[in-house]
Amino acid sequence: MADPIVSTEEAWSQCDEGPLLVRLYRQQNAAAKSSVVLDVHGGAWSSSDRGAGEFYNRALAAAGFVVAAIDFHQGPTYQHPSASRDVVAAVRWLRMNAARLDIDAARIGLLGSSSGGHLVMYAGVLPDAEQYQGAHVYVDGELAQATQAISAQVNYIMALWPVSDPYFRYRYAKRASMDRLVQAHDGFYVTEEAMREASVPRVVGAGEAQCLPPLLVVQPGEDANVPVEMTFDLMRAWQSRGGYLEYSHFPDQPHGFGHRDSAATQRMIAVLIDFARRHETGA
Repeated sequence: MADPIVSTEEAWSQCDEGPLLVRLYRQQNAAAKSSVVLDVHGGAWSSSDRGAGEFYNRALAAAGFVVAAIDFHQGPTYQHPSASRDVVAAVRWLRMNAARLDIDAARIGLLGSSSGGHLVMYAGVLPDAEQYQGAHVYVDGELAQATQAISAQVNYIMALWPVSDPYFRYRYAKRASMDRLVQAHDGFYVTEEAMREASVPRVVGAGEAQCLPPLLVVQPGEDANVPVEMTFDLMRAWQSRGGYLEYSHFPDQPHGFGHRDSAATQRMIAVLIDFARRHETGA
């Protein structure tokens, strides 16, 4: 039987090493002007690529969404806020190419796992910040500025086991002698001050957020990489500013469980689809 999901790739932006690619998933007979999920992979801001979330991205496409999974500028070659600038630019890329991609530019949500969860939340609450000026994206095969005249605000955010506070996680990784994670933080953020600045709970709690889209947080019960206390800080900050939030806890599951098939992953995918459908219009 033919695969009902079409997967294609193209260059969406550029870095010093060459084009940054996006993998697009959609049904073969997808509805016109489809709703979009922009997926940002994890890997401690320093590894992995657009294919990491393929399992749940195909499931979202089968549910009728167009999924755009992007590559972005990674550490240690690039530093914060380069990756969140890419997330914002990718939202603008989708809107600037909406007619060609046959998507609805008004129905875009963000999905990110682990450090990608941090990136989509940080970009999602500061979508039109001055620090994102100057990014370029491909439009009709040519690089063009992702102008701030096109807003990068989105309708919702779905964060899977997110590293919501890089400084909190950095201290945790040091205590736990997680050398790989410590090195990744050092490579992407360089200083602890930059890690504190990039904390989503800090940005939200301090009233610096430009907007608070509806947020879904998926937290595995046995996550060795993301301490639940950090996630609770995020939730308290979000709620303190009147933001809408849903929390989905998966007991006995490890960090990144949703990348492979299981009963828990199927439940998670159902949660994602339900949340995206309820909030795709920003309601």
